[in-house]
Amino acid sequence: MHPAARFSVLRPFRFLMLMWLFFSVSFFFNIDFGFLGILPRSYFGIIGIFTSPLIHGNLNHISSNSVPVLFLGTILYFFYPNIANRIFLQCYFFTNILVWFFGRTFLHIGASGLIYALAFFLISIGFFEGKFRALIISISVLAVYGSLVYTVFDFNQAISWESHVFGALVGVTSAYSIKKYGHLA
Repeated sequence: MHPAARFSVLRPFRFLMLMWLFFSVSFFFNIDFGFLGILPRSYFGIIGIFTSPLIHGNLNHISSNSVPVLFLGTILYFFYPNIANRIFLQCYFFTNILVWFFGRTFLHIGASGLIYALAFFLISIGFFEGKFRALIISISVLAVYGSLVYTVFDFNQAISWESHVFGALVGVTSAYSIKKYGHLA
């Protein structure tokens, strides 16, 4: 495996393993880590800004988040290595902060906000940058995860649609600010 490809898979893979570690401990020791989710506008819920993307409710939940975290994270680190850490952290924390401020009052868990932020960043940056390679990446991500565009406005009360909406907003805003202020390199 090419060193750049190995590096680009390593960071998202480590994050994925951390997600699965939390899930495994929860599953095997019957511990409900839901209290580590974001509880909007509560001091107790601030911890969720740091931990909520690591917490998943069941096997289906973590499974459906695992492939996109690895796929989108790898694309980010492979094609944008100079800004990948910054973008990943922006997508992670800014999405969670917005959910804490504006989300409905219940525990928000899961990595879907991060996934939406990464996907919308990768889709948007190509259109903002306007270069052929970036457009191909954007179109490829759109082809694979285009349904995210439609589901961002799925206001199902059983899911944290706020994470989806704020993730998309953070992704587009991050792409715009990176292009506007010339830190793409």
